[in-house]
Amino acid sequence: MESARSADVKRYIDFLLEKRLSPQTINGHLIVIRGFYSYLKDEEERLLDNPADKRMALRLSKPLPRHLRDSDIPVFFEVVKKHRDMAMFMLMLRCGLRVEEVAHLTIDAIDYRRNQIMVRCGKGAKDRVVYISNDAADALAAYLRKRPTTREQKVFLVEKGTHKGKPISVRGIQKRIEYYSKKSGVPVSCHQLRHTMATQLLNADADLVTIQDLLGHTRIKTTMRYCKLSNMKAQRDYYKAITRVMEKIGVNTTWGMRC
Repeated sequence: MESARSADVKRYIDFLLEKRLSPQTINGHLIVIRGFYSYLKDEEERLLDNPADKRMALRLSKPLPRHLRDSDIPVFFEVVKKHRDMAMFMLMLRCGLRVEEVAHLTIDAIDYRRNQIMVRCGKGAKDRVVYISNDAADALAAYLRKRPTTREQKVFLVEKGTHKGKPISVRGIQKRIEYYSKKSGVPVSCHQLRHTMATQLLNADADLVTIQDLLGHTRIKTTMRYCKLSNMKAQRDYYKAITRVMEKIGVNTTWGMRC
């Protein structure tokens, strides 16, 4: 035990990998080892080096963001009958708002004259401006016409029960989309609507930096993950570029499978 070295831990990691344990499970093993040696040092006062360095942790795979297919969008929205819910979901789909940003949206943040919304204190405590499409503006206006007269500044309110008239919570919005997802048969979450907007913009050849600004991403690397999903744009870019290459060398550019 006391003679264990980093090389021993690395061999142990290889052993766990051979047993086909997941990176997350292996990292859990390393945390236990690291904690045990920390205990020996802090509680037992043994002069030992911790062989399970934090840098040994395996990198966890990050699942790609999922988006709705174009054909699923009308199927989902067909069952959304409440003006409030339609407006909330359209702000996610067309403006790229996070569910927390929808819940915290205030009346004074909406600028209909300029067709834009000021998102205050978004993720990372950053402010940003997003723009409102015509259909999202119509959905929001339809809700605001029905919204009860109140001094409450938050836009979206609870409509029934003991909390009627109070701002709807993040979990309340999530429960509404879960309800409609089940009713429509379209698997969808609040964040998927936001991912769908990003993917659609990219497929429509919007600049990556523009999408980064609209979504409020701190790093362009986060936004670049959508490139892996944007097969339509990748396909167009490929054929456009490869056509130029082949025309340059005088090769027939008529595409199609040849038997």
